[in-house]
Amino acid sequence: MQIHILTTFPAMFEGPLSDSMLARARSAGLVRIEVHNLRDWTQDRHHSTDDTQFGGGGGMVMLAEPIIAAVEDLQNRIPQGQRGRPILLTPQGRLLNQRKVQQWAKRKSLILICGHYKGVDERVIEYLNPEELSIGDYILTGGELPAMVLVDAVTRLVPGVVGDFESVSSDSFHEEWMLDCPRYTRPQVVRGIGVPEVLLTGNHAEIEQWRRRQSEKRTRERRPDLLAMRNRIAVEAGDPKETN
Repeated sequence: MQIHILTTFPAMFEGPLSDSMLARARSAGLVRIEVHNLRDWTQDRHHSTDDTQFGGGGGMVMLAEPIIAAVEDLQNRIPQGQRGRPILLTPQGRLLNQRKVQQWAKRKSLILICGHYKGVDERVIEYLNPEELSIGDYILTGGELPAMVLVDAVTRLVPGVVGDFESVSSDSFHEEWMLDCPRYTRPQVVRGIGVPEVLLTGNHAEIEQWRRRQSEKRTRERRPDLLAMRNRIAVEAGDPKETN
């Protein structure tokens, strides 16, 4: 997989991409991540990437032409059959979830556009028709941190990046909109708190049933909205048995 990131602040990515799992994935050639300075596609002597708004108002707006030119240039470097819609990181986008991460992890290439200031000129959206993505209902300085979140979430699903894929497949949200169950490790007792007996039995069927029940309980208590979403999707898919 290759991931291209368009930003006016490329130095922000140096740390996250140079350590831990992302660094290992890049070193192993499992994913290629390139950070591009949007200013490289500007035409004026100041390398401007933003300007004041038409109609007045506070805050700057990112210029359309450098973004459009950059995306077109990057698309031309990607084989025809591997191109997809670019992704614009913006608080106005759809919320990121694991299902979308799984879909993007199957792609051969991604182009991420980091919004900033008051956002991008609307003609970027009209012309490029990007997938608009938000990581939560709050405002950040720009799209750089959301881009890092997306890169991390997608990269760990690329085959070979995580050695024990069973660990990935049992994460929260990986299937059925469920949170993960409680997990325990050594020692067996910590500050007087022990490990549930079922986990010590060696009976894998009973352990799996217990984990399933705990996952459902935790999801019901902490994120009932996920269960409601699962039920809604089941109804739309015509599978009433999954709506209980």
